[in-house]
Amino acid sequence: MAELPGYSPSFKRPPGLLRVKRKRARSEGVCLNRLSSQSSPGQKIPGVRPFSPGLAPAAPRPRNPFANIENTYGSPRKKSCVRSLERCGQGLLDWDQRAGAKLRESLASQESRTRLVSEPDGAVFEDVDLFEKEADTLATPMDKREALEAPPSATEFPADWSLKTRLLFTSQLPFSWAEHLKAQEEAQGLSQHYRGMGQHLPRSISEPRSCTELRCAFQQSLVYWQYPSYSWLQLFPRIGVDRKMAGKCAPWSQDELLQKQILSEWSLSFTSLYNLLRSRLCPYFYLCTYQFTVLFRSAGLADSKAITALLSPTTRGLREAMKNEGIEFSLPLLEESRKRKNVNSSEVVSEGGLDTETEEGKLVHMDSEEDEDDDDDGGLSWLAEMGVQDDIRKPDTMSIKLRKERSEVRLDHRPESVALVEGGNTFTLLNFLINLKSLVAVAGPQAGLPPTLLSPTAFRGASMQTLKARSVNVKTRVRRGLKDLFSLEVTGPIMPHSLHALTLLLRSAQKGAFSAVFNTHSPTAIFNTASRTESTSSKESALQDLKDCGLHPDTLVQLLEPPVLGKLALRQLEMSDYKYTWKS
Repeated sequence: MAELPGYSPSFKRPPGLLRVKRKRARSEGVCLNRLSSQSSPGQKIPGVRPFSPGLAPAAPRPRNPFANIENTYGSPRKKSCVRSLERCGQGLLDWDQRAGAKLRESLASQESRTRLVSEPDGAVFEDVDLFEKEADTLATPMDKREALEAPPSATEFPADWSLKTRLLFTSQLPFSWAEHLKAQEEAQGLSQHYRGMGQHLPRSISEPRSCTELRCAFQQSLVYWQYPSYSWLQLFPRIGVDRKMAGKCAPWSQDELLQKQILSEWSLSFTSLYNLLRSRLCPYFYLCTYQFTVLFRSAGLADSKAITALLSPTTRGLREAMKNEGIEFSLPLLEESRKRKNVNSSEVVSEGGLDTETEEGKLVHMDSEEDEDDDDDGGLSWLAEMGVQDDIRKPDTMSIKLRKERSEVRLDHRPESVALVEGGNTFTLLNFLINLKSLVAVAGPQAGLPPTLLSPTAFRGASMQTLKARSVNVKTRVRRGLKDLFSLEVTGPIMPHSLHALTLLLRSAQKGAFSAVFNTHSPTAIFNTASRTESTSSKESALQDLKDCGLHPDTLVQLLEPPVLGKLALRQLEMSDYKYTWKS
């Protein structure tokens, strides 16, 4: 049987009629594209939707002669929206007209002023600040906010007392000098760290890969000391890591005798570390538990006149236990909000009160409730004056106590709950933490495991550890193709001295141009809070007292400065032309 010319068996191929229709649609689309290219860019062809050249032009929708706002917008909400938009547009038009008239008047007055004011030789003075006043009046709040949030630029970045878990440095120059250290360079770097020898590198190094001093200093900046240390357990961070530690071998979890032995050894290491701190042979150290973290700092650091300890986050139970042991402490953020409330009370009243939705407003609101709750005991005296004290049921003592404690419980596990201990109370805090039963978990993956001690210097029972560093070369997309971008990643419990030491090395090796992104252990970001009392001694005497603590002199100078970050921590750091900019 002869097949027909337009016949396709089983519809495997389209028939000739469909092919003809397709060609016709393509030809019509080409014609429409030509018409649209010949017309102006802003002009549209009526009836044709964009990116659909094959559609036939549709007739325009006829206008309804009976349409108005009453029958077009059915719901009252739509009517109110349309009317408000019309009023807003009219208001903007009136404002524009007033601003234009004001600008024209200023121009006219300025022109007449320049005509009148002239020198004897005919030279006319022009006012260069003509638009300065107008720019201030027409400036938007967004412009002012962007100007305030511009990152600072300086030759040194502020000290960050928070613990970092990851650093990522990027640069246009390779980090080959940080790869494959030789055995002699690694040994020399460890020896320099143990002896506290700081390397002073030049401003710029032409060949970083062949610079032995740079590679040894890099190995030195990665060293830290930790107790306890078990190779199969990650002992930092300790807060919120129960899932990661689940299923790991913990032979002490069911053996009480072994737990007592481990805790006894830990107490000796903790005491040894505190004695080094008091002797100013250790600048600072961290104590990391499964509930909170403690930062102990030597006298002079962070512009303090005595040894300080910061605990975060705290709970009402912990604060009550510290009070019962006679430990004097303060809540610096809460006290700061109270002072700000007293200073700005007149402004708050004139402006109609403080917004309680903001964080500061919540703190002030909690303070006011606490002050009101102090008078609850005598708040029922007016019932006796009226003679109805026996007819009305009085609240019991427990409910009054719970109401008073409500504001204290609200602080639990919040950044505002950070507690500051100073002076001789830190020694009492040491004994309190050693004897605190809740310091060690009794159940879960961390049961029987003592807190982690982290220090930049050696102490009794501690093991020397190094941060993990690796360099990666990647391609980044630019306008004209791909460009090489080099990165250096450092992971582990990164303390403030390690962060500053690494930036000193990168400044010389990368020729003053690099950027960094930080991952902060969030419970420790609050450690940038300033202390209540400032040091009365000079920076030179404090630097002389801490010269044997093992830190680089430039790092020590940075850590002596008072904290300026507040409740925040550094998130980004960038160096360009040997100047820092940062974001927190």
